[in-house]
Amino acid sequence: MPTPDKLATDAAVAIMLAEGFEEVEALAVADVLYRAGVRADLISVTDARHVTSSHGIRVVADRMLEDTDLSTYALLFLPGGMPGTLGLKATPAIQEEVLRRADAGELIAAICAAPSILAELGVLDGRHATANPAFVKAIAGGGAIVHENPVVVDEAVITSRGAGTSLDLGLEIVRVLLGDAAVDEVSRAIVRSR
Repeated sequence: MPTPDKLATDAAVAIMLAEGFEEVEALAVADVLYRAGVRADLISVTDARHVTSSHGIRVVADRMLEDTDLSTYALLFLPGGMPGTLGLKATPAIQEEVLRRADAGELIAAICAAPSILAELGVLDGRHATANPAFVKAIAGGGAIVHENPVVVDEAVITSRGAGTSLDLGLEIVRVLLGDAAVDEVSRAIVRSR
């Protein structure tokens, strides 16, 4: 994603892309962040900058994971999609960063199937969370207190249900980073009803 001309914050978001990621989940969130003036970098966990989504759309990542220090980002975002979620889960650097952030109380967001990664790593144990209906059992098995809300925030962990809740997730990340006024401004700009 291009860096917004006018940044509203120094905080940046790392959006992790594996082969088979859900493009709406990744790119709708990236778009909302851009409109709010938040830098969001698309980071490939593969061996190439071109990453193909679960629906065959090729996206060019901004950065390669091997050249990126994830700890410098305010928030780590894991989009869902299959087999993208499995690709993220199988990436040791993702596992290590999720655990480091959980221990440090730093921001993590996951949507659709990706909250199952957090559950398997023990991050959702005793936390309020949500996921795609097909992955609710997986997060409950990891100790999550499951909700059906579009987005659930439990301290530094933000989870969301799926492609249809991507804008909600993006706006919640904006709220966490910039506050309610920024959410209202972006919501008006994208003609978000509610």
